[in-house]
Order: sequence, then structure tokens, then C-alpha cells
Amino acid sequence: MNSQSNTYTQPLADINHIVLVGRAGRDPEIRYFDSGKVVTTFSLAVNRPAKDAQTDWFDIEMWGKQAEIAGEYVKKGSLIGIEGKIRWDSWVSKDSGETNIKPLVIADNIRLLGSKKDNNPGATSQSNSFDTAQA
Repeated sequence: MNSQSNTYTQPLADINHIVLVGRAGRDPEIRYFDSGKVVTTFSLAVNRPAKDAQTDWFDIEMWGKQAEIAGEYVKKGSLIGIEGKIRWDSWVSKDSGETNIKPLVIADNIRLLGSKKDNNPGATSQSNSFDTAQA
């Protein structure tokens, strides 16, 4: 028997990649640090197909220039696309002592998918997409 047939071959690279399209559940919160770093957080509502009629909620965290762009252009209800990775945060509840776990999406890229009017009510011109990966 060939010894290689029983050997597990690990992939060359593990993959943690997520792509979401949904609407911002709240206006972004921007925090600036003394170090010069900036972080923006907001929630994203992603609807499942009509037969399920459920909405999945994701907490989004963005850093750097992407965070500044999200903070300026994303508003509650904005249709956006997010690309990034999932990090699982865990903590122990002070009240119950139970360990809690929740996913957090660390977004690397954001696309504003609605019109400029949708993302900025003061604007009058229409645009199909604004890709911040190029910004």
C-alpha cells in the first residue's frame, strides 16, 4: 500500500475571506487614536432569500483610509458591499460567567453600491458604484 495515500495534504494557504452585500444598520462610528490610526465600526444587515425572510446582522470594523471613507460616505440604510475576513471575538460575561462568542468582520474593501443620492442625500447626480479600493 502506498504510504502517501493515507497522508493528509494541507492546502498551500488557509482562506478566511467573506463578501457581503447589504444595508448599513446604523451610521458609522469613527475613532481616532493618538497614534494616528483610525477605526470605523458599523452594522450591516444582509437579507436572506425571500423564502427564508430573515436578516443576518454583522458587526463591521474598518481601519485606515478605508475607515475614513466609510465614515464619510456610509449612512444608515446605504447599500454597500464589504470584502474582508471574519474574526471570532470571545469574552466572559461578568454576570453569568459564561463565555460569549460573536463574529466580527474586519473589512479590507468597501463598495458603495447605491446611487450618490442614496449615500449622500445632499447630492443630486447618480452613480452605480464607488469603489474605495481605488481611493
